[in-house]
Amino acid sequence: MHRLMSAFLSLALVLAGTRVHAAEYPPVDVPVRAVQIGPHSYYVPGLAGAASADNQGFMSNAGFVITPAGVVVFDALGTPSLAQAMLAEIRKLTQAPIRRVLVSHFHADHYYGLQVFKDAGAEIWAHVNAQGATRSLAARLRFEQRKEVLQPWVSDELQRFIEADVWLEGDVDFELGGVRFLVRHVGPAHSPEDLALFVADDGVLYAGDLVFKGRVPFVGEADSRLWLASLEKLLALAPRVLVPGHGQASLEPAQDLGLTRDYLRYLREQMGRAVADLVPFEEAYRNTDWSRYEHLPAFAEANRVNAYNTYILMERESLGP
Repeated sequence: MHRLMSAFLSLALVLAGTRVHAAEYPPVDVPVRAVQIGPHSYYVPGLAGAASADNQGFMSNAGFVITPAGVVVFDALGTPSLAQAMLAEIRKLTQAPIRRVLVSHFHADHYYGLQVFKDAGAEIWAHVNAQGATRSLAARLRFEQRKEVLQPWVSDELQRFIEADVWLEGDVDFELGGVRFLVRHVGPAHSPEDLALFVADDGVLYAGDLVFKGRVPFVGEADSRLWLASLEKLLALAPRVLVPGHGQASLEPAQDLGLTRDYLRYLREQMGRAVADLVPFEEAYRNTDWSRYEHLPAFAEANRVNAYNTYILMERESLGP
């Protein structure tokens, strides 16, 4: 009996520690607000630009869907503090349990808040291509960068790297509380594991970082050819409302996909021409007319890296399969 009581006491201390830990997340003063975009669907619009002390890491969107049987969340924002603020917004609307969180992809601004929803009882879903992503060298380097620019909201003491409870291998449809959900694997594109979520009853599509609205996309090492094909898969769902990974929700999805699509095409066209003409990257970048994009948020942070990686990609494509 004494051993059993000790076990219960230990469990209570663990649970209490979790609650205290969550309560100690440094508060944010950026406006984390839920915007309704369908009968069941909401999103939390992030701010413009790259992650910085000014925006406190709040530079991506997340969403949630309230059903009679519980809440489905799409992405968890870029810090535990932001996720806690998002959870508070959900709790203003419903006390229903958080059933699951779908992770569009494992880039810092979309999953660093997962621990808040995990502690709230959610089951985490992600695509199997992301297995091990939180333990990669790239993840460690990104964490060091985020600690540098996002103190006190990101730190060794606060951050826990949460992986999925359920690894999806492809498209999945499910129903919760009478609401139909279509999960679509639309990668490899922006990342190998890109997932999108379509709320069929609301006509709302959460597109993750396949779509950037009003800012320069972060292409990184993505395969832009596959990314362009994935945009067509999104259009085939014929959404009424599209929530991009960055930027305001769109009531004209076909039109607002255009910025991302046209930017990717322009990168491929310009860097592909340079590769074909054997022009070195530095010269190609210097001679490219970036005027249609240089006024957009995140241009300074993302464009050169995007162009360089596209140049390398076009070199590989020029060599054939």
